[in-house]
Amino acid sequence: MIKASNIKKSFGNLEVLKGVDLKVSKGEVVSIVGASGAGKTTLLQILGTLDTPSNPDSNLLINEVSVTDLKQKQLARFRNAHIGFIFQFHQLLPEFTALENVCLPAFIKKTEKSVAEARAKELLDFLGLSERMEHKPNALSGGEQQRVAVARSLIKSPSVVIVDEPSGNLDSESADNLHSLFFKLRDEFGQTFVLVTHNKELADMADRKLTMVDGLMVS
Repeated sequence: MIKASNIKKSFGNLEVLKGVDLKVSKGEVVSIVGASGAGKTTLLQILGTLDTPSNPDSNLLINEVSVTDLKQKQLARFRNAHIGFIFQFHQLLPEFTALENVCLPAFIKKTEKSVAEARAKELLDFLGLSERMEHKPNALSGGEQQRVAVARSLIKSPSVVIVDEPSGNLDSESADNLHSLFFKLRDEFGQTFVLVTHNKELADMADRKLTMVDGLMVS
C-alpha cells in the first residue's frame, strides 16, 4: 500500500527528516509517535503528498504509483482520488451543513451530486449523524464535528487515510469513541490508516506503533 524509501526533508539548514523508510500494508492501522520536533508531521505531510522530499533519490509508492515522479497536476488528481485527511482541527467550512462539508471532496472530483449525497448520507448514518446532516458546524459538538471530518475523509473511498492528532481537541469520551471508530472503519471498509498522535492509548491500539527520534524512524 505505502512504501517510502530514504525520505529526507530540510528547511534551509535544518534537516527535519534524515532518511526515513516506511512500509504500510493495506488495511493496516499504523501509529507514529515521538517528541515534538521529531519530524512526525513533516513525514505525514509527505506521505499525504502535501509536501515533497528534499532529496531526488527518495521514493514514495502509494498503491503501486510512484508519487514522487508525478507532476503537480497529476499529484493533485492522485491526492484527490486516493488520499483522505483527518486533522486535529477538523477544518469544516462554517457556512456549509454537515452533508455539504462531506460532499465537497466528491464535488471537486466532479462526482454527480446525487451520487455524492447518497454516499455522504450513508457515511453520516454509519457514524451516527443521520439526525445532524443539515446542521452547520457551530451547531455540532466537538465530537460530532470530528466525525463529520471523518466522513469527509472517506467520501472518495481513499486508499489511505492520513490522520494528524485527531483527538487533540476532544474530551476523553469523544476521543475514545473516535479511536474505536478508526478500527471499526478499517474492519467495515478496509481502510488503511497512518496516524500521528500523542495519545498513548490510541497509539497502543494500532496494529503497529512506530517511534521517530530526531528525523529518523527508530522502531
